[in-house]
Amino acid sequence: MTEPLRTIYLDNHATTRLDPLVLEAMLPWLTDHYGNAGSATHEMGREARAAVDAARETFADAIEADPREIVFTGGATESNNLAILGAAARQRRLAAAGDPPGHVVTVTTEHHAVLDPVEHLEREGFAVTRLPVVPQGGDGVPGRIRLADLEAALRPGTFLVSVMLANNETGVVQDVATIAELVHAAGAILHVDAAQALGRVAVDVDAMGIDLASFSAHKFHGPKGSGALFVRRRGRMVRVEPLVFGGGQERGLRSGTLDVPGIVGLAEAARLADAGLDTEVPRTRILRDRLWESLAAHVPGIEVNGPALDATDDRGRAVRLANNLNVRVPGVDGQSLLATLAAEGLAVSSGSACSSENPRPSHVLGALGLDDDQARASLRFGLSRFTTHDDVDEAADRIACGIARLRAL
Repeated sequence: MTEPLRTIYLDNHATTRLDPLVLEAMLPWLTDHYGNAGSATHEMGREARAAVDAARETFADAIEADPREIVFTGGATESNNLAILGAAARQRRLAAAGDPPGHVVTVTTEHHAVLDPVEHLEREGFAVTRLPVVPQGGDGVPGRIRLADLEAALRPGTFLVSVMLANNETGVVQDVATIAELVHAAGAILHVDAAQALGRVAVDVDAMGIDLASFSAHKFHGPKGSGALFVRRRGRMVRVEPLVFGGGQERGLRSGTLDVPGIVGLAEAARLADAGLDTEVPRTRILRDRLWESLAAHVPGIEVNGPALDATDDRGRAVRLANNLNVRVPGVDGQSLLATLAAEGLAVSSGSACSSENPRPSHVLGALGLDDDQARASLRFGLSRFTTHDDVDEAADRIACGIARLRAL
């Protein structure tokens, strides 16, 4: 009997493996210490509250924030909605009677967890500007916004700008610190979807000038269903309206019984991600480059989507996540390619996992100027701290063989 192929997981932008150290930190709060953090009348409740308070401090330390600025949520999608819709609700409440509700700026390549709430605001009467990005082969970094476009979009009614820190498909990293300067000069606040960033780039909300930032634990080896929203309280105090009402938890911004095990896991995952940044970024970059070099040598015509792997900005900073590779394979059908690679035991994707219910060509690659066929024939690879040299080498062999078979048909 033929031995089954071992699965090689290279879809770490969709989700990551739960780190055993994170699970170890969570287990006591899943078993013996199961008190409700809102129950202050007995020791088990007070223990749970202390664990949440400690986790808030740990997570805040990982992003250079104050613990009072951390709101625990169910993930980045909820955090994005709370940031965008909550800021808009406050803007509408403060607007004079009869005045237009305000103007929001975002980017065409954002995750749908940002694009869809913004579209909802547009239906509610808010003005929206969606900035284009530099296309593939254009003048600048493919996938980055042009700062001149942002400057031109800002106007007196602009109250919110939402820009993803690191893209979940092409890995492009925006110049958030410079964007923040422009946004604040216009009197607006900056929201950043940072779901892909923690553990892959240094996240410092103060140095970057961020006002609101969204995080998801399962993107950096934490548990699914746990996330956080950073809401600035120091200096430029930011206020958002709650979307969920009930028990008044999280200072009234996110009512509901606190998920103590998930919060503990989120914090431990963030601590590990931040602590390992200096070693994991160069390690995953070496593996990513090794994967690309092997594919380029054995798959004729294959090309990189997004910025070059070694691209840097004018300050010498990498403009692409070290663990990200996105390629297009001319001459093959995209769905057949994914099916072939799945049969080869490879866990890869063509784009965001959150778009799989509506499998249209990637809007991110479309914004780079790729046509539908090129977008469908693209593959996204995401590496992690658990990816090995053997994983990369074996995956490259299986991919090359699978593509060769498809082209032979």
